[in-house]
Amino acid sequence: MTNKSARTHAEIEVWGTIIFIDCAGAPDIKLQGGIAEVTEYFHHIDRLFSTYKLDSEVSRLRRGEMEIEEASPEVQEVWDKCLAALELTDGSFDPWCVEGGFDPSGYVKGWAADRAVAILKKCGATSVQVNAAGDLSLAGGFEGGPWSIGIRSPDDAHTVVKVFEITDGAIATSGTYEKGSHIKDPETNLIAIGARSATVLGPDGGLCEALATALIVAGQDGAHWFGKPELAGYQAWVINRHEETAWGIDSAAFSAHEDSSEG
Repeated sequence: MTNKSARTHAEIEVWGTIIFIDCAGAPDIKLQGGIAEVTEYFHHIDRLFSTYKLDSEVSRLRRGEMEIEEASPEVQEVWDKCLAALELTDGSFDPWCVEGGFDPSGYVKGWAADRAVAILKKCGATSVQVNAAGDLSLAGGFEGGPWSIGIRSPDDAHTVVKVFEITDGAIATSGTYEKGSHIKDPETNLIAIGARSATVLGPDGGLCEALATALIVAGQDGAHWFGKPELAGYQAWVINRHEETAWGIDSAAFSAHEDSSEG
């Protein structure tokens, strides 16, 4: 009989990258079935959201060949969630302000990773990590404790500068890593200079990804976002652009301040 505590790993090539999966808690045959379902789901999402596939719904939206009301429920959902993230970040995350039009690539990987976790849990997994090109969705912890997620230095891929411990939730990091300085400021259309690296933790993978991107644009000016009620349960850790310094913010700090003020 297959040992239920054995871990199952998989690599899925999709979206021009590799998605890494680590899961446990059910017989291997069930987990392999879940991984097969996740693989098909990721390719389905690629067919809907890819800006490189000419026949994807997002490509058709970008060319003005269809309206959002005609799109699939998944695309409409991501469109609405991107609108919410645009408002939460005061415009620093703007998937419409890019060359060619609407590009939700800065949201959809984290969003889809959350749904992959749900698929694997449905198949019996009690411990799951889905790593979608640096956007991680996590559940159940690892071997009786939390997942330990290290944040690499933007200067040295072999140096870990911060470690976060997470049992359930998501974590996303944006910055000058493999792609270099690729995030643009929606207001100026120039390379964003607010931060070198931004990491966001919270319950929603898509929103974590969007906030991390937005903090590269806004830097410390984005700290006040975490006082908004919609971001309860989120926190950020940011490496400044021109200094060897970093700062962090936790939405819980705003709640504690409000509670003490009311008292």
